[in-house]
Amino acid sequence: MDHADAVPVAELLDERRHLLEVTYWMLGSSREAESVVGETYRRWYGLSDAERGRITAPRYWLAKTAGGICLGLLAEPHWGATGQRDRREEHHTKTGDAEGAQTSLEEEVSRVLLNALDSLSPAERAAFVLNDVFGMASDTVADIVGRPESECVELADRARRSLRMQRSRPTPPGEHDLLARTVLQACVDEDAELLESLLSPDATAFFDGGGKVRALSRPVHGSRQVAHSLLTLLARHPRTTLTTHSVNGRTGLVARYDHQVATVISLDVADHHVAQVWVVLNPDKLRSWNQPPHHR
Repeated sequence: MDHADAVPVAELLDERRHLLEVTYWMLGSSREAESVVGETYRRWYGLSDAERGRITAPRYWLAKTAGGICLGLLAEPHWGATGQRDRREEHHTKTGDAEGAQTSLEEEVSRVLLNALDSLSPAERAAFVLNDVFGMASDTVADIVGRPESECVELADRARRSLRMQRSRPTPPGEHDLLARTVLQACVDEDAELLESLLSPDATAFFDGGGKVRALSRPVHGSRQVAHSLLTLLARHPRTTLTTHSVNGRTGLVARYDHQVATVISLDVADHHVAQVWVVLNPDKLRSWNQPPHHR
């Protein structure tokens, strides 16, 4: 064992526990957290003695490496659904433990927050978790996330606003339906001013192309920018139609090209405005929409 590894066992265990907590909150799955921490230590011991000797803060290096692995996983298609499934399986396993009511309550609070985090982009989730959950300094967060410090501060702010929006009072179905139909009309009429007025000032649009179609790779923020991106995507064309349809139990928009569903758009509404827009362009996720009715 070289001098870089000669540390008290208590410090080693605390270091590993810290990495597991960070990766669990970033991924929402203890199984994946264990895998990431294992890979992080493999990379550490894959360094030469000289390389490890030049690292003045091993714990920081490990946290940065683990954070980078987590961000890569979060950016993979279908990650959100996988994380939710793993979390449900873990929750059912843990509820049988004799840890008492307090442990069950803490697990329930964690599960609720982790579910809410699934709505954030990978960078927003990382910035929020590292800053708000673990209290890391903004410059440390920026180094782990790989973005400028000012951008990471903005990412964390957006994450907080998004989480607050999710806790706000649910919009009545009738109001949601009317707002969705007005959004549709604004898109059909290519009325940028009307569409912008229907969006929250800090609205966000997410585009899921799944790597199968050309789509914006990063979320779009701000009412004007979101309105522009939607109008560009749904530009009037004789072979394209736009209709309303139930999407995840609420009224959303469906764009068809030559009678084939090409885009499904769901809307999150808060305070009488559209706060988030989810645009699915991934053909794999639209396959069920293009099946005959009796197969759906």
